[in-house]
Amino acid sequence: MSLIECKNLTMSYEGITALNNVSFSLEQGDYMLILGENGSGKSTLVKGLLGLKQSSSGKIFFNGITPKQIGYLPQQNIIQKDFPATVREVILSGCLGSGGIFPFYTKTQKKAAEKCMQHLHFDEIRKKSFRDLSGGQQQRVLIARALCATDKLLLLDEPVTGLDAVVTAEMYDLINHLNKVHNVTVIMISHDITNALKHAGKVLHLSSGASFFGSTEEYMTTSFYKNMIDGGKNIGYSC
Repeated sequence: MSLIECKNLTMSYEGITALNNVSFSLEQGDYMLILGENGSGKSTLVKGLLGLKQSSSGKIFFNGITPKQIGYLPQQNIIQKDFPATVREVILSGCLGSGGIFPFYTKTQKKAAEKCMQHLHFDEIRKKSFRDLSGGQQQRVLIARALCATDKLLLLDEPVTGLDAVVTAEMYDLINHLNKVHNVTVIMISHDITNALKHAGKVLHLSSGASFFGSTEEYMTTSFYKNMIDGGKNIGYSC
């Protein structure tokens, strides 16, 4: 049974279609890359998966998980980078979405945060200030924070933007490790087409017309892939 399944999903803003008739399904442990030009509906789909926007038609089905249990890593901004808290505090705050109305962390939530820090080897930096970390370290902390929401599904929006080549490779290795070793399902939006495709097993390509969903191997034989490579030259192409 699928962890998530979208059937003929259409979403609109004030009568204007932002996402048109999209279908895909993911099993636990899948790794899907979302591609598409600006305005193709990627952000709209993310809002739908997180339960922040309702569909105009079609439906999203969840099995064994709810939108609140999706670990979400949005694009970083200046406020996030300068957040005045320790690494442990930032990671633990990822439990807030599943905490209901209670203002204090439970023992279960604290154990979940500790588990995330162990997975990502944060013993040496757990007491450091988040604002004092490098960009790569901050992204690793924010991934750990997202994992506190669930160990089933991570939704990552441009997780390597602004990172140098070495740190980018490390970030991909980390995400791949969580997927392959810990069986975390990954949905990633990225403009780094070539590198991202090396790890993803499935691709969802969104466009104003038809969309594509299938294996990475199948995707690389399509006109969607050719147009992405030719149009953006795979350097700074905005997906």
